[in-house]
Amino acid sequence: MSTPPVILLLSGSLRAGSSNEAVLRTAQAVAPSGMRTVPYDGLAALPHFNPDDDTEPLPVPVAALRAAIAGADAILICAPEYAGTLPGSFKNLLDWTVGGTEIGGKPVAWVNAAAPGRGQGAEATLRTVLGYTGADIVESACTRIPVDRRMVGADGVITDPGVREQLGEVLGLLAGAALHS
Repeated sequence: MSTPPVILLLSGSLRAGSSNEAVLRTAQAVAPSGMRTVPYDGLAALPHFNPDDDTEPLPVPVAALRAAIAGADAILICAPEYAGTLPGSFKNLLDWTVGGTEIGGKPVAWVNAAAPGRGQGAEATLRTVLGYTGADIVESACTRIPVDRRMVGADGVITDPGVREQLGEVLGLLAGAALHS
């Protein structure tokens, strides 16, 4: 890969000011030079998944999602846990990726920003659904970084130097996996 790796940032939260969004904004802020991070902001626009609609022409928001995935070299996910699993809106996003081939073989990792002892259900669901898509889960880049609201500055970016360093390492591991895929 001669061009800088592109890391697609997928947030599983629709909530304004969520910890998950803060993690991904911070990942953008700390991305090493020679890397490009691209946030996906179309979660709310995706229609409810219906296999009957998973045909050409795809609904415009679904085509945009798949194009964003196809244009990325790797994907970083940060999604909350809701009622013991992923929020329905993010599971819906993942459902739209199952019928496409864009994510197959692509390096993917996640950051769990939940408080200690929480978030395992979301991780388990991610692992299961990503398995169906054929994504290449980069285990060394999947991590837990509990985010306390006091860590987030007024700009929505995490100020804690340790968290910032961890996110830089995650991005580096994803970029390395992308170079070797």
